[in-house]
Amino acid sequence: MSEFNRRKFLEGTAGVAAAATMGTGTALFSGTVQAQAPAFKPEKGAKLRVLRWSRFVQGDIDAYMVNVKKFIDKTGVEVRVDNEGWEDVRPKAAVAANTGAGPDIILSTNDDANLYPEKLLDVTDLCEYLGKKYGGWYPAAQAFLKPDGRKWIGVPLGAAGSMMVYRQSVLKSAGFDAFPKNTDDFLKMAKAVKEKGMPGGMALGNATGDGLWCNWLVWAFGGKLVDTSNKVVINSPETARALEYGKELYANFIPGTLSWLDPNNNKAFLDSQISYTNNGISIYVAAKNSPDAKMKEIAEDIQHASFPVGPVGTPTESHLFFNQMIMKYTKYPQAAKEFLRFMMEQEQFDPWLTGCQGYVSAPLDAYSKAKIWTSDPKNTPYRDAVKNLRPAGYAGKLGYASAAAAADFIVVNMVAEAVSGSKTPKEAMERAQKRAERYYNV
Repeated sequence: MSEFNRRKFLEGTAGVAAAATMGTGTALFSGTVQAQAPAFKPEKGAKLRVLRWSRFVQGDIDAYMVNVKKFIDKTGVEVRVDNEGWEDVRPKAAVAANTGAGPDIILSTNDDANLYPEKLLDVTDLCEYLGKKYGGWYPAAQAFLKPDGRKWIGVPLGAAGSMMVYRQSVLKSAGFDAFPKNTDDFLKMAKAVKEKGMPGGMALGNATGDGLWCNWLVWAFGGKLVDTSNKVVINSPETARALEYGKELYANFIPGTLSWLDPNNNKAFLDSQISYTNNGISIYVAAKNSPDAKMKEIAEDIQHASFPVGPVGTPTESHLFFNQMIMKYTKYPQAAKEFLRFMMEQEQFDPWLTGCQGYVSAPLDAYSKAKIWTSDPKNTPYRDAVKNLRPAGYAGKLGYASAAAAADFIVVNMVAEAVSGSKTPKEAMERAQKRAERYYNV
């Protein structure tokens, strides 16, 4: 967070002092600032269609639908919720934006909203209200959805933290009492657990969430896609060093990671094929909630940790950000705003966070005090994912180019090509440079 717009964290948030003194549970929110709720009166006969990404934790969708029913009962507004995979939401959202027809509200990922900001309803009044009431939006949330520093084009929902998930017993058998804190020791650990017959593995296919470790890899060695002026600089000595390190790391992965998408590492981990990977908390939740005794044992053995720090000397965290967009073509803008306001209020949002079991970290500071983060110590590493998140468009300004480059998996493909040997690091960087320039040099 120190390198990314820290000063904006509490910008315009009158509830800072109140948030700092909060407790937990119901008491947590009793001290929030009294913000005047905007008067969003649903239109007569309003009907809403919501398109959102499919759950990776069942409790997410269960709690979400309980809140939807509460909204329907309270307002009389009919709400239909459709669930699609991450990779399917993005193209459907783009089609809806371009044709002017489709869902009223879309829950999507990363900076998809910046692909078509002019197609989205201005939600500045709603976001300013929520920010004042709940302790302030984190800088990354503002970077994604208030790109011009003035107007909000969507409502932040949170992020699925990408943390290191590992089998503690395997690391100990390889001589490591805890997960390594730097990249040198991480590589030593990767070699050691492979020698024990339990290698690790991280996705190198076009995985929306789990491919984000490639951002960490590049940033950890000082590389970046663009500089502060949005000039593409991925072809650099720093990136080359990251890719050389990546080659050594990849040599100790389980075979097959080049084709892995988001579900593959979950399955490999729970099948005891790998001892570490990067993932949200869903692997742990699946094992903990399983009736299978073997899965329960795995859950006991699972630990979570932040990514190791590279030569740059600071954490370089990349997490899967979630947004909530109201399409400008909606016939019911007031009902749509009222729906999102209702869903983000403590009475609904806190139970939803609990239902997610740590899978989604919140974008508002007040919710960092929610009980879910301390009810199980294994949840705590995921609490600050949005707070510490560095957007994939780092170090430039987010917009169409950053969103398109992320959607095109430019960094992931570059890393996959270089570490697997299908291209030299130089060739992979040159290709990534040209691909990114097609978006940034428009």
